[in-house]
Amino acid sequence: MKHLILSLILAIPAADAVAQTLPPLHEDRRVRASFYAAGMADIFRNNCTELSGRDLRGLRYALALRSYAFDKGYTKDDVDTLLKNERQAEILRQQIVRDLGRRGAKPGNEAGYCAVGREEIERNTLAGRLLRDNG
Repeated sequence: MKHLILSLILAIPAADAVAQTLPPLHEDRRVRASFYAAGMADIFRNNCTELSGRDLRGLRYALALRSYAFDKGYTKDDVDTLLKNERQAEILRQQIVRDLGRRGAKPGNEAGYCAVGREEIERNTLAGRLLRDNG
Protein backbone atom coordinates (compact mmCIF):
# COMPACT_ATOMS: atom_id res chain seq x y z
CA MET A 1 0.00 0.00 0.00
CA LYS A 2 2.86 2.35 0.82
CA HIS A 3 4.29 1.83 -2.69
CA LEU A 4 0.90 2.52 -4.30
CA ILE A 5 0.53 5.81 -2.45
CA LEU A 6 4.09 6.81 -3.33
CA SER A 7 3.44 5.93 -6.99
CA LEU A 8 0.29 8.06 -7.03
CA ILE A 9 2.08 11.00 -5.43
CA LEU A 10 4.89 10.77 -7.97
CA ALA A 11 2.42 10.50 -10.86
CA ILE A 12 0.66 13.77 -10.02
CA PRO A 13 3.56 16.08 -10.95
CA ALA A 14 4.21 13.98 -14.07
CA ALA A 15 0.60 14.40 -15.22
CA ASP A 16 0.86 18.13 -14.58
CA ALA A 17 4.06 18.30 -16.64
CA VAL A 18 2.31 16.57 -19.55
CA ALA A 19 -0.55 19.09 -19.42
CA GLN A 20 1.96 21.93 -19.51
CA THR A 21 3.50 20.67 -22.76
CA LEU A 22 0.20 20.69 -24.64
CA PRO A 23 -0.26 23.50 -27.17
CA PRO A 24 -2.96 26.08 -26.41
CA LEU A 25 -6.38 24.51 -26.81
CA HIS A 26 -7.37 26.94 -29.58
CA GLU A 27 -4.61 25.39 -31.73
CA ASP A 28 -6.15 21.89 -31.57
CA ARG A 29 -7.60 21.15 -35.03
CA ARG A 30 -10.73 19.42 -33.77
CA VAL A 31 -11.46 22.14 -31.24
CA ARG A 32 -10.90 24.89 -33.80
CA ALA A 33 -13.10 23.15 -36.40
CA SER A 34 -15.83 22.71 -33.81
CA PHE A 35 -15.77 26.34 -32.76
CA TYR A 36 -15.73 27.34 -36.44
CA ALA A 37 -18.85 25.26 -37.12
CA ALA A 38 -20.65 26.53 -34.03
CA GLY A 39 -19.77 30.12 -34.92
CA MET A 40 -20.99 29.61 -38.46
CA ALA A 41 -24.29 28.12 -37.26
CA ASP A 42 -24.71 31.07 -34.90
CA ILE A 43 -24.19 33.56 -37.73
CA PHE A 44 -26.79 31.74 -39.86
CA ARG A 45 -29.42 31.70 -37.14
CA ASN A 46 -28.83 35.40 -36.41
CA ASN A 47 -29.05 36.44 -40.07
CA CYS A 48 -31.73 34.13 -41.50
CA THR A 49 -35.14 34.17 -39.85
CA GLU A 50 -35.96 30.77 -41.37
CA LEU A 51 -33.06 29.00 -39.61
CA SER A 52 -32.82 28.32 -35.90
CA GLY A 53 -30.34 26.59 -33.67
CA ARG A 54 -30.67 23.05 -32.37
CA ASP A 55 -29.77 24.07 -28.84
CA LEU A 56 -29.89 20.65 -27.18
CA ARG A 57 -27.76 19.13 -29.94
CA GLY A 58 -25.32 22.02 -29.56
CA LEU A 59 -25.13 21.51 -25.81
CA ARG A 60 -24.46 17.77 -26.22
CA TYR A 61 -21.76 18.50 -28.75
CA ALA A 62 -20.16 21.11 -26.46
CA LEU A 63 -20.07 18.61 -23.60
CA ALA A 64 -18.51 15.99 -25.87
CA LEU A 65 -15.90 18.52 -26.98
CA ARG A 66 -15.09 19.34 -23.35
CA SER A 67 -14.64 15.60 -22.67
CA TYR A 68 -12.37 15.37 -25.72
CA ALA A 69 -10.21 18.18 -24.30
CA PHE A 70 -10.02 16.51 -20.90
CA ASP A 71 -9.11 13.18 -22.52
CA LYS A 72 -6.27 14.91 -24.37
CA GLY A 73 -4.91 16.12 -21.02
CA TYR A 74 -6.29 19.66 -20.91
CA THR A 75 -7.67 20.95 -17.63
CA LYS A 76 -10.83 22.84 -16.68
CA ASP A 77 -8.67 25.98 -16.51
CA ASP A 78 -7.49 25.36 -20.09
CA VAL A 79 -11.10 25.05 -21.26
CA ASP A 80 -12.12 28.17 -19.31
CA THR A 81 -9.18 30.09 -20.80
CA LEU A 82 -10.29 29.10 -24.29
CA LEU A 83 -13.89 30.16 -23.66
CA LYS A 84 -12.73 33.56 -22.36
CA ASN A 85 -10.24 34.17 -25.19
CA GLU A 86 -11.95 37.06 -26.98
CA ARG A 87 -9.00 37.64 -29.32
CA GLN A 88 -9.13 34.11 -30.73
CA ALA A 89 -12.94 34.27 -30.92
CA GLU A 90 -12.72 37.45 -33.00
CA ILE A 91 -10.05 35.99 -35.30
CA LEU A 92 -12.25 32.96 -35.90
CA ARG A 93 -15.37 35.11 -36.41
CA GLN A 94 -13.57 37.21 -39.03
CA GLN A 95 -12.48 34.06 -40.85
CA ILE A 96 -16.06 32.73 -40.85
CA VAL A 97 -17.43 36.04 -42.14
CA ARG A 98 -14.84 36.07 -44.97
CA ASP A 99 -15.59 32.46 -45.90
CA LEU A 100 -19.35 33.04 -45.86
CA GLY A 101 -18.95 36.21 -47.91
CA ARG A 102 -17.18 34.23 -50.64
CA ARG A 103 -20.17 31.87 -50.66
CA GLY A 104 -22.72 34.68 -51.00
CA ALA A 105 -23.71 35.20 -47.36
CA LYS A 106 -23.04 38.89 -46.81
CA PRO A 107 -24.42 41.43 -44.33
CA GLY A 108 -27.83 42.70 -45.40
CA ASN A 109 -28.46 39.69 -47.65
CA GLU A 110 -30.73 37.40 -45.65
CA ALA A 111 -31.42 35.22 -48.69
CA GLY A 112 -27.67 34.59 -49.02
CA TYR A 113 -27.37 33.48 -45.39
CA CYS A 114 -30.44 31.25 -45.74
CA ALA A 115 -29.14 29.65 -48.95
CA VAL A 116 -25.67 28.93 -47.56
CA GLY A 117 -27.15 27.73 -44.25
CA ARG A 118 -29.41 25.33 -46.12
CA GLU A 119 -26.38 24.08 -48.07
CA GLU A 120 -24.72 23.27 -44.75
CA ILE A 121 -27.84 21.42 -43.59
CA GLU A 122 -28.07 19.52 -46.89
CA ARG A 123 -24.38 18.56 -46.78
CA ASN A 124 -24.85 17.42 -43.16
CA THR A 125 -21.84 19.39 -41.96
CA LEU A 126 -21.36 20.05 -38.26
CA ALA A 127 -22.70 23.59 -38.75
CA GLY A 128 -25.67 22.14 -40.63
CA ARG A 129 -26.37 19.63 -37.87
CA LEU A 130 -26.55 22.52 -35.40
CA LEU A 131 -29.32 24.18 -37.47
CA ARG A 132 -33.01 23.62 -38.12
CA ASP A 133 -34.75 24.88 -41.27
CA ASN A 134 -38.10 26.38 -40.25
CA GLY A 135 -38.90 27.67 -43.75
